[in-house]
Amino acid sequence: MHSVFDCSIVDLPVVHRENGNISVLENNQNIPFDIKRIYYLYDVPYGSERGGHAHYELEQYIIAACGSFTFILNDGNNIREVFLNSPQKALHIKPGIWREIKDFSGGSICLVLASHQYSESDYMRNYEDYLKYVNNDSSIS
Repeated sequence: MHSVFDCSIVDLPVVHRENGNISVLENNQNIPFDIKRIYYLYDVPYGSERGGHAHYELEQYIIAACGSFTFILNDGNNIREVFLNSPQKALHIKPGIWREIKDFSGGSICLVLASHQYSESDYMRNYEDYLKYVNNDSSIS
C-alpha cells in the first residue's frame, strides 16, 4: 500500500527558447508508466471541488497546464496538500491514494496523464469503503 509520501513532485524537462518553452513527456522515459489516457479539467466554477475518489491500480501525473489548484492526498493515515501552479512540474500520484482537488484559479487547466484506460471498477468513490480497503477489511461493499 502506498502512502501520501510516495507521491512526489517531479520537475519536468524544459527546453527554453526565446519564442516559448516546450516540455516533452515520454512513456517509460521521464514518466515511469505507459500513458493510456490523457484528460484535462477546465472551466471549473469558483469554489467547486473535484476528485473525491481513489484508484486500485491507476497512477497519474498531474500538471497545472494553466493556473493553479490544490490536491489533497490522503492514504487513510496521513493527509498532504500539494499546490500546483507550474506547467514545469507534475504531481505523481500512486495507486491507492484518496484525492480531492480544490482552490481552482480562474482559467486553470488540470492536465492528467493516466497509466490505465478508464475503468469504473478501478475507482473507490466512497470514503468509508476506501478506509476499509486501506485497513485490509474484507467487508468492502
